[in-house]
Amino acid sequence: MVEEELAALARRHGVATRYSDWRGRETGVSPDTLRSVLAALGADVSSPAAVLAELERERELDRTRLLPPVVVVRRGEDPPRPPGDPELTVEFADGTVRPFGGASFEGGSFEGGAGDVPLGWHRLHARSGDRQESVPLLVAPRALAPPERAWGFTVQLYSVLSSASWGIGDLHDLADLAAWSARDLGAGFTLINPLHATEAVPPIGPSPYSPMSRRFAAPLYLRVEDLPEFAALPAADRDRLGALGAPLRPDGGGAPGTIDRGAAWAAKLRALESLHRLPRGDAEQREFAEFRAREGGALTMFATWSALSEKHGPDWRTWPAELRAAGNRAVAGEAARLADRVDFHAWLQWRLDGQLAAAQRAARDAGMPIGIVHDLAVGVAHGSADAWMYRDMIAPGMSVGAPPDEFNQRGQDWGQPPWHPRRLAEAAYAPFRDMLAAAFRHGGGLRLDHAMQVSRLWWVPEGGSPADGTYVRYDRDALLGCLAWEAERAGAVVVGEDLGTVEPEVRDALAAHGVLGTSLLWFERDGGGRPKRAPVWREPSLATVGTHDMPPVTGFLHGDHIDLRDRLGLLTRPRSDEEDDHRRRLADWLGLLHAEGLLAAPPDTVLRALADGSGEHDGDVVAALHAFLARTPARLLGVALADAVGERRTQNQPGTVDEYPNWRVPLAGPDGRPVLLDDLPSRPLPSVDPVRAGADAVGRVSREST
Repeated sequence: MVEEELAALARRHGVATRYSDWRGRETGVSPDTLRSVLAALGADVSSPAAVLAELERERELDRTRLLPPVVVVRRGEDPPRPPGDPELTVEFADGTVRPFGGASFEGGSFEGGAGDVPLGWHRLHARSGDRQESVPLLVAPRALAPPERAWGFTVQLYSVLSSASWGIGDLHDLADLAAWSARDLGAGFTLINPLHATEAVPPIGPSPYSPMSRRFAAPLYLRVEDLPEFAALPAADRDRLGALGAPLRPDGGGAPGTIDRGAAWAAKLRALESLHRLPRGDAEQREFAEFRAREGGALTMFATWSALSEKHGPDWRTWPAELRAAGNRAVAGEAARLADRVDFHAWLQWRLDGQLAAAQRAARDAGMPIGIVHDLAVGVAHGSADAWMYRDMIAPGMSVGAPPDEFNQRGQDWGQPPWHPRRLAEAAYAPFRDMLAAAFRHGGGLRLDHAMQVSRLWWVPEGGSPADGTYVRYDRDALLGCLAWEAERAGAVVVGEDLGTVEPEVRDALAAHGVLGTSLLWFERDGGGRPKRAPVWREPSLATVGTHDMPPVTGFLHGDHIDLRDRLGLLTRPRSDEEDDHRRRLADWLGLLHAEGLLAAPPDTVLRALADGSGEHDGDVVAALHAFLARTPARLLGVALADAVGERRTQNQPGTVDEYPNWRVPLAGPDGRPVLLDDLPSRPLPSVDPVRAGADAVGRVSREST
């Protein structure tokens, strides 16, 4: 009985008591996990009596509440029917108030629904007797318009160095890469890793998917020489500052085996501090003030966190107690004492805003219909700026991760605190919306890493195993509505990474809102486990061969991922079983490519060459796989730049931290020699031609039919 009541309370809070694992098996969640998660959500589960009291509070809330914390509806759809049929009115931004689809229900639905209410944010009022409530109302687009068929490079920007880079790919490199691929190759977009903010001082965490803030960007990606302050310096001073980056440039010996973010940021930090100290003209000061006013309190708080972290370390949980809450008076006092550093970090964001805009402008000016597609990570580090700024909306004692699956058989703990679903809703999703708006401001698209972040997340109690977690639900319709509205305002495309254990209804919901899914070739198999033929792939998707969590195609062909996972102790079954399974699946794909006329060599010939360690057919297979992609109906086709140059090393091995140089691998060819951005125009790129030709052909037919 006690466990039944605990399970009932869990369901009321959107906490799964059972789930289906990656093999489709039903798995129960332990009572200990349920108690930990419910406690993080603010429920008292300390005793059976406390659980009963919590259940009664939930029922009382249902009896007395007229409206949820926020109402999100799609254009033309009826809003959800509140209990008791209250009188509803909508208040527009100009103060105008009128009935919302009629003052009462007719036949169980509103007359006209939200069809006659403009898109965007309004206020919904409900009255029932002497009770009144008022909540934010969002009328979101019914669905985003699908993009034209296009292809583009998928890139880990930090890994793409040019001869002018200070040891890491930067925003000038991004502009050059996008412009070249658009102008010379006909690319329609460039999809990059998250550029989210990192630590303010070295050491810098390597993972772009475990940032300090998703709302603000990393100054690490600034090109110092492109700043207006640098250009205004006398030649001697420009030489002096430029010399700080000389040891990091490839021609200065700065083409290391791994990316050193700490060294790159230390050099840039010295240069940027010098430039920040220069006097500003009236026009510049006015523009900076306008930027700070536009970004509001969030920028001030982030800049304050950055200044405090320089003094007290990057994890706010180790700061003096009076500084651990962003709204404390002591924080304001410290910010006043550190005013120059706060101004410096706000200035960095201003200059980042300008260079991000320049990259998107370069892409569009070169002919890209979409331009830069940014990436939104699932979360932030526990001690991060966002976790400090939005502490009241974060669930304590929990980390986001993933349950065990085929490629990560121990599960994953990403070390990121999750949003508290109810508190986020009570804030009308403002932090989430602000992140989206910032990402769309200077890009033509956004990729949602782990698209399930808009529906449910795997919560892992801190100190527990990833396998001991459970799913917690969010208001999917509300989050997708916010996403669609921000994308509509920006005229942008959205891609959701819906890989792994994803509920079918999530993919349906993404598609219904016009959000593209992700089709990964190695995962596209039919019900019998065979490679899925190209014509039956999803149209509303971004199709790629692999992902950054897997080795590039050349490495995958040679089974590098098995060797790596074996060396790191990440395999949960004998290596021989892994190798047999890999050969079988690879043979299936090679057989399909050969049967389709895309690969001349028979599968046995290719497999023998791979067994011998020969790279004789590697390039042919890479080209054939991408030619296959071009035959799918997918709206967007992604070519990993690593695949284009023949790189073998993976960027990230899930389940590791320092055991492998995750996110620190510079772009290189199959021989391991660095490949610079400057080299790309003169380098053969066999994987590009078939995708480019396929995208052009489909796009031409589409244009002719209209």
